[in-house]
Amino acid sequence: MKTLSVYSITYLILLMIVFGLLYAYPKTELHLMLNSCHTCFQDVFFKYYTILAEWPLYILALIPLIFKKKELTIFYALCELSGGTVLQILKHTFSFDRPICVFENYQNAVLPLVQGVDMHHGNSFPSGHASTFFVFCTCCALFLAYRYKTSEQHSPRTWILFNVSLLALLILAALGAYSRVYLSQHWLSDVCVGSIIGFITPCLMFYFGKNKILKLQKDEKK
Repeated sequence: MKTLSVYSITYLILLMIVFGLLYAYPKTELHLMLNSCHTCFQDVFFKYYTILAEWPLYILALIPLIFKKKELTIFYALCELSGGTVLQILKHTFSFDRPICVFENYQNAVLPLVQGVDMHHGNSFPSGHASTFFVFCTCCALFLAYRYKTSEQHSPRTWILFNVSLLALLILAALGAYSRVYLSQHWLSDVCVGSIIGFITPCLMFYFGKNKILKLQKDEKK
């Protein structure tokens, strides 16, 4: 969808930057570099922000039911189930160790940890939280783009507001993915692949099933 270009192009640029970092630095060195600046504010922010992917986003996905738009909630559920299936297959196929396990063998490297965060040890690749953040935000971006495309109001002000909203959604998703690296729950490669799953799944689902699953156009005419 052309109207989603700001979201998708910016994401691809961000992805290229991440690929460059993964290519240029060893995994452990890159992880320490990305965690080189911990602050009290960031510790608290990322500690609680990452929790959004565990249940609050699922609650937010039920909001369309209030407005009798059950197709939107069903669409999100199908995207999450499809992406989650792929993610779990990869997790149990590779079964990589989490950062805390790897850094136990590094005597000269101190892994910055956030107090109060329960650390996980196995099934690191890919990141389920990163996937959930991107599934949710990409679904929202798709709905927003569809509404904008079918709307009759395409003033410059509306166009700017629409694109700023898309960028805001991408930032929210990226922050959620980065929170997993900041909390040392995942490697950058984990959240990278998780984000790809979370981005591609809704796009494919929307492209192939928007008329049958969403039925937005029919609902608007009623």
